Amino acid sequence: MATAINGPDRVIDPSGGANQTRVRAHNSRLVLTLVRRHGSLPKSEISRRSGLSPQTVSVIMRGLEQDGLLLRGEPQRGRVGQPSIPMSLNADGVYSMGLKIGRRSADLVLMDFVGVERKAVRTTFPYPTPEKIMAFVQSGIDALSSSLPDNAQKRIIGIGVAMPFELWNWAEKINAPSEDMEAWRAFDFKKALSTICNYPVFVENDMTAACGAELVFGRGAKFTDFVYFFIGSFIGGGIVLDHSVYSGRTGNAGALGSMPIAQENKRPRQLIEKASIVVLEQMLKEEGIDPSPLWSVPNNWVDFGQPLDDWIISTARHLAIAIASSCAVIDFEAVIIDGGFPGSVRQRIVSAMPEQLRHLDLQGIDAPEVFEGQVGSGARALGAASLPLFEHYLLKQNVLFKDVA
Repeated sequence: MATAINGPDRVIDPSGGANQTRVRAHNSRLVLTLVRRHGSLPKSEISRRSGLSPQTVSVIMRGLEQDGLLLRGEPQRGRVGQPSIPMSLNADGVYSMGLKIGRRSADLVLMDFVGVERKAVRTTFPYPTPEKIMAFVQSGIDALSSSLPDNAQKRIIGIGVAMPFELWNWAEKINAPSEDMEAWRAFDFKKALSTICNYPVFVENDMTAACGAELVFGRGAKFTDFVYFFIGSFIGGGIVLDHSVYSGRTGNAGALGSMPIAQENKRPRQLIEKASIVVLEQMLKEEGIDPSPLWSVPNNWVDFGQPLDDWIISTARHLAIAIASSCAVIDFEAVIIDGGFPGSVRQRIVSAMPEQLRHLDLQGIDAPEVFEGQVGSGARALGAASLPLFEHYLLKQNVLFKDVA
């Protein structure tokens, strides 16, 4: 999983021993995570949900308030006793940055403590190279940090990076010179990034980060298990089991784009070749339509007409096969689909899924319900930005659900 590079001392990992420092770190994270999940909670409710004594909760909350991480709400008067005072996260308590490196674009976002994007910068390119990305990040960090008051800039706690594994292997699929993409093989991006910023650096697979963003900030918190598809330049995804992103032995679990899709009288192809935005890009080029808005304005595509209609149906048809295959292995409670496109396109793809699933032989498979993702095109960058928050202040979802009644 993600690891930190340099930077200030981190909060001690609560999964270790049981000394008092570790216990305090764990309990503080537990309180912050409960408040984040529920929006606001009074001391009594935190005590009930966490199993901590009211006295312990009072001490923790007082310290977190003094540190600027919690805000005191208006007293809520009940029927008897003293009025309860709900506490909520201070959005300005800490900030983090998230970098998404894609095959056609890169995004850098500044996120506050409650997960709201405060500012973002974006660049597009025919293909990514280390030099292009480093230049973009250096100017982007300056732009994002300077958007905060001087006294708030010191509250930036780290930068998370969401990037595809083995970028050098994608040269042919994105029509990039192999020698340019090969530069990624020997380039230590984490080390290079740590030399141009004063923050700890955390790195995660881009699709795993997007899946994590949906779990934490989107619809995913409602489900125990789900399979997640994100349609970007190339389609990918993630797997959530027991309220936690499952990254697997090598960190590449949920590589759904590599799933074989059988075709009658033809050799099987991978899902990535049938349900990715680069497929739409090629379709537009063949019709003489400028495809650049696909990458420059992912939330506001122009009307691409018939090629877009055809791509949506084809994407839904191949996604249905991938969903059936996934659910034949694990009986997922839900399927969540999101992507680097406008919400209207996402809605059309999800709406097409029931009919496409009906065309398949699903005997022996309990087909799950398919939902739209709620995070949207920025899922990879926001997932990256959440990495420093979890490293320093929050508990992972599975710990929250297991430890709290």
